[in-house]
Amino acid sequence: MSGSSVLRRVDWLTVFLFLTLIAIGWVNIYSSTFNEEHSSIFDVTQRYGKQLVFILLSFGLIPLIMALEANFYERFSSVFYVGALALLLGLFLFGKNIAGATSWYDLGFFNFQPSELAKATTALALAKYLSDIQTDIKRRKDQLYALLIILIPALLIIPQPDPGSALVFFSLVFVLFREGLPLWYLGLAVAAILVFICTLMFGTVWVGIGLALMIILFFMVKKPTYKMPVLPLVAIYAGAIILSLSVNFVFENVFEQRHRDRFSLWLRLEKDPEKLEQIRKTIGYNTYQSEKAIESGGFFGKGFLEGTRTKGDFVPEQDTDYIFTTVGEEWGFVGTATVVILFTILLLRLVHLSERQKNPFSRMYGYGVISILLIHYFINIGMVIGVLPTIGIPLPFFSYGGSGLIGFTILLFIFLRLDANRLKEWS
Repeated sequence: MSGSSVLRRVDWLTVFLFLTLIAIGWVNIYSSTFNEEHSSIFDVTQRYGKQLVFILLSFGLIPLIMALEANFYERFSSVFYVGALALLLGLFLFGKNIAGATSWYDLGFFNFQPSELAKATTALALAKYLSDIQTDIKRRKDQLYALLIILIPALLIIPQPDPGSALVFFSLVFVLFREGLPLWYLGLAVAAILVFICTLMFGTVWVGIGLALMIILFFMVKKPTYKMPVLPLVAIYAGAIILSLSVNFVFENVFEQRHRDRFSLWLRLEKDPEKLEQIRKTIGYNTYQSEKAIESGGFFGKGFLEGTRTKGDFVPEQDTDYIFTTVGEEWGFVGTATVVILFTILLLRLVHLSERQKNPFSRMYGYGVISILLIHYFINIGMVIGVLPTIGIPLPFFSYGGSGLIGFTILLFIFLRLDANRLKEWS
């Protein structure tokens, strides 16, 4: 397909949303890091100047991504995936430690985080595998292989340690559900999460009693017959109790202290007021300050460069994971609602584009893009407003950082290249 043909077929609404989010993000990075002694927006000694360089690098990649034939990404998806795994493995030997995590390569001019690139390559590899098996995802063997594609990069990222980035990869299971994975898997996953949380809050005994009462009520409402799945219910109950019994061991011996403190703050597990206040001042400090910053913005906000909490550096990492607080303080409810609406429109547009794909590989990759962007968007904003624990996930196209911006750009524009080719028959 010629270059002019690709330009005609590219989805310009998605491109417009991408550019708009990047522009708004940069304005807020500028505001959160503004220094009167460095007034030039091109000053690369300042983060807003560096982010401009990252934006230009990302824009420079777009023509290269769009110039390649669409089937190139399907044909070499396995190569990309293995290459990304090699980069993740290399961190254990050559990685640079920043803030306690060995997640970056020092390239001199900037620090490269390979997990950001691995998100796109894993989505490609998963789409390739699922399209090769003709979406017969109901076979246990195929389910296992698909889950391994998702699991391997996550397992390489967890020890860095970077549990937030690892969590993003598990969002790709939504691609499996779109392609026919039975929904009871999702039900089991949600139930396991609820058992974990309830055990931390109430203990195994009360979890066991609660589950038993639910089963008894089930049989009272629906009178038992020989056709009812009694044995599966007993097996699920036994599995839930075993899981509940393991929760405390995992919480005390697998989680680090900072993770335990975040759960304690989020679920109000600590009963000692003094210890709870100490946790709030340390682990919960970011969330507390971000909530106050957003609240202080009111409906219309304090105005560009007028955020007192932003100027006073009350919120750590305000240009990265907590960039949304600058939006809330300086642009108020109007600004935060605008950002939420733009992200929502982008995700809905990607759903529409994915559903119109004629090639299964393109559709599955599209849903991989949606899953990754959605979990970043949902967790980051939930974390900033205090409804989810802090786990360090950036806001796509907004947060400061070259690896993230370049990774999200590659992720999105590979799909736009596939979508531009949707009317052309290829296998």
